[in-house]
Amino acid sequence: MVVLRHYPCFEDGTDLVTTAQPLGNDKQLETSLVIDPHANFLDGGVFAWLAWFLMASEKDSIILHTCNNYPDQLDKERLIRLFESFDKNGDGRIDIHELRDAIERSRMPASLEHAQEVINIGDLNRDGSLDFTEFVRYVTEQEKRLWLIFDTFDHTRSGVIDVDDILITLNRIGIHATREEIDKIHKFMCKDGSVKVDWNLWRELYLLQPYADLSHLAHSWKLARVSDINEDLTVPDEYAEAVMGPDLWWRILAAGAGAGAVSRTITAPLDRLKVYLQVHASGQNKLGLKSSFEAMIKEGGLRSMWRGNGVNVLKIAPESAIKFLAYEQAKRLLNPKDPTQLSIKQRLVAGSLAGFISQTSIYPMEVLKTRLALATTGMYRGIWHAARIIGAKEGISAFYRGLMPSLLGIIPYAGIDLGVYETLKVTYLRYRDMDQSADPGVFVLLTCGTISSSCGQIASYPLALVRTKLQAQAQTMPHEPSPGMITIFRKIIEEDGPRGLYRGILPNFMKVVPAVSITYVIYERIKRTLGVYRPPKQ
Repeated sequence: MVVLRHYPCFEDGTDLVTTAQPLGNDKQLETSLVIDPHANFLDGGVFAWLAWFLMASEKDSIILHTCNNYPDQLDKERLIRLFESFDKNGDGRIDIHELRDAIERSRMPASLEHAQEVINIGDLNRDGSLDFTEFVRYVTEQEKRLWLIFDTFDHTRSGVIDVDDILITLNRIGIHATREEIDKIHKFMCKDGSVKVDWNLWRELYLLQPYADLSHLAHSWKLARVSDINEDLTVPDEYAEAVMGPDLWWRILAAGAGAGAVSRTITAPLDRLKVYLQVHASGQNKLGLKSSFEAMIKEGGLRSMWRGNGVNVLKIAPESAIKFLAYEQAKRLLNPKDPTQLSIKQRLVAGSLAGFISQTSIYPMEVLKTRLALATTGMYRGIWHAARIIGAKEGISAFYRGLMPSLLGIIPYAGIDLGVYETLKVTYLRYRDMDQSADPGVFVLLTCGTISSSCGQIASYPLALVRTKLQAQAQTMPHEPSPGMITIFRKIIEEDGPRGLYRGILPNFMKVVPAVSITYVIYERIKRTLGVYRPPKQ
């Protein structure tokens, strides 16, 4: 049986949407056909029969349902209040910055790109802002679409959406989700301790979400939690398998790799400066940021500041892919019944295992990066030339020098990074009197990620320093016997004291904020370009 829902005029007798939905089988499908409500060339009857014809192969019979209960058809006073609350400077126009602030106040992820999409939809005269007339048109059209989605979720016609409503609707459109996941989504939508999502709350949340269709909204609940903090691609546990399918995860991987490539390339001089200080600075050889920078420029020119960046960029994609796949397998191993529901301890274990596997797999590229960063002009002609020379002179084992401290550093880094991140986020939510499952916003998450990453680096940095020294030993001091990890630790403490374990950490901190900021901006742009935020095709 096919249910054909015909939504008639909300303003002037023209049709807005007709939906056709097959019932009585496992493959539930809803197709929405939207036309301009100001285009009078297609009347309701023709439009309804067109939708019926498109789904004729599925039909047994047709039920025509007319929805006449759309609320607040034209509340001018509410629209004026809403416009004035967005137009903070009172100039009669809502610009992109005011719109972004409004999106942020709605507790949804906000960015200038997001605000620009809303303006592109509503800005009829293309002046880059929304005047009152354009705003009213956007709001009325958007609320019509939102009402259709709300009405679809509200199976009991009670005027509110509960967990069961969301679960039934998501399963109907083919998105698998557990009750625990839906409960998190529902708690996010509720505010001030409310347990109900009514129409007023629904439109307040999603009024400024430019893609108003059922499938995109369902996907956005998952996609909003993907983040790229620091240099590693982070994929949240909340992804359902149906959402994080092959078609999507390669786009997330590509976006992370592209963003990481841009970020690492821009901050490469700071990274090379860090490696230079780690290897060459000591109590006897007093080197600072300025003197080290001048020495590198004098030896190889400005271009030399990017030595080693090529291999550093090349290793992003394989490392991220291996880490993601290993993390998924670790989750299934730790919780076979429901891999999406992990405790903080289980997430730490899964993340550490994924880090062990990915780091071991790409470690030869780490060694090449260090050797190229420390190379003098003319020593190597490129990545493959360096690999051949190192392999011929030192053997395969040279590509795994420093692996042990590298692996040991994963546990304190991951543990402190995760612990500090969760603590900061929970503290902020409590301070703002928000539910613990609420989304605090992009800026807060990036700030928490930056601080937690810095804390993790402080804890694991001595091991990273020893790793770099082991990687570089054969190149910088070829005639000396290769020491072990403990020997290098003792030597650093004896010569420089505990402070020596943090040589080069300053340029490492200097690159954190620009790296995170650049990565996030590029990451979001690439995801949009690859269609991660676009509505799924009907």
